[in-house]
Amino acid sequence: MSGSGLSAAANRRTLILFSGLVLLVGLIALPSLAGRLQYAKVRAELRAIRDAAQVAELSSVGKMFTTLARLIGPTVVNVTAKRRVLTIADEIAVLRGMTPTGATGERVGSGLIIESNGVIVTNYHVVARSDEIDVTLSDGRRFVAVLAGADAATDLAVLRIDAKDLPTATWGDSDGVEVGEMVWALGNPFGLDRTLTYGIVSAVGRRGVVESPYQEFLQTDASINPGNSGGPLVDVHGRVMGITTAIVGKDYSGIGFAIPSNTARQVCEAILASGHVDRGYVGMALRALEPDAPVASGAVVVAVEPKSPAALAGIEAGDVIVRFEGEDVTDPSELVLMLTRAPVGDAVVFNVVRDGEQREITVRVGRRPRDR
Repeated sequence: MSGSGLSAAANRRTLILFSGLVLLVGLIALPSLAGRLQYAKVRAELRAIRDAAQVAELSSVGKMFTTLARLIGPTVVNVTAKRRVLTIADEIAVLRGMTPTGATGERVGSGLIIESNGVIVTNYHVVARSDEIDVTLSDGRRFVAVLAGADAATDLAVLRIDAKDLPTATWGDSDGVEVGEMVWALGNPFGLDRTLTYGIVSAVGRRGVVESPYQEFLQTDASINPGNSGGPLVDVHGRVMGITTAIVGKDYSGIGFAIPSNTARQVCEAILASGHVDRGYVGMALRALEPDAPVASGAVVVAVEPKSPAALAGIEAGDVIVRFEGEDVTDPSELVLMLTRAPVGDAVVFNVVRDGEQREITVRVGRRPRDR
């Protein structure tokens, strides 16, 4: 083979080796390069999403908070209840012509305008036994309020002020509230005017929080402190789902309670119509089921008052009430709430178990005596 042939063969081998080396380097480097390119693409997409969220989504969430504050804020009022407290009350001193001296004690709470002509709902414990009730609106105007009526059993009171064309809150349907829903509380904690706090509904249908058998609550972790009492708990649409009323302990600890809006609305309407609240009554003593009871849930009738609506309808001691107006009865306290909320004069249906058999009994709801 000539020298030129050997040179050409060597060049071909060199080219093949170089091509193979390039291919090998490419096979090694290409995945890494592709990965870097893919990472850069994903990072760019994430950055774009983040930037869009900061501009749009987070902005809209922030606007939601401020919009709610502007929407519900003008309907919330400051309520100051004043009471004259005698510091010297001495019968001998009075006989000697000395005038008893005293000071004015104050309780500060919140209230909610529910009618444009000056009708306001607040907590009864804020205004109870007060000599004067002052209301301050969001625009700074002050009024002396008149107590239109109160219901100590549900801790609600209705006030009236001489004002017109006021902004009003919108009632929501508390029966539809679910655990986990976002809620906002607005009020005057520690006298700090129109403070907005945020949280969720922690529980619904809380009973046994207070001694009154007529009360059940929405539980929330929205910050509620002394002074919030009587203010609204609103949903994301600004609808009033409850009236804040109680906390666990003296200060905020993450557990607060609100009277459900459906209860508050019903009580307010009754007070405005007649000045008081009538409650249903059928005349039964109840107790919880024993562990070995033949039914899973219900309330046992221990005794029936003679000539009461329950007695006239045929309910007997020993009956187990398992349903009321189509709703399952879980325990006596739930049945009591159902009964007291039933309209006076209505015919209601009880499903009772007697001697192992279930039957329906219709009872005409009576009016609960005011002293009970």
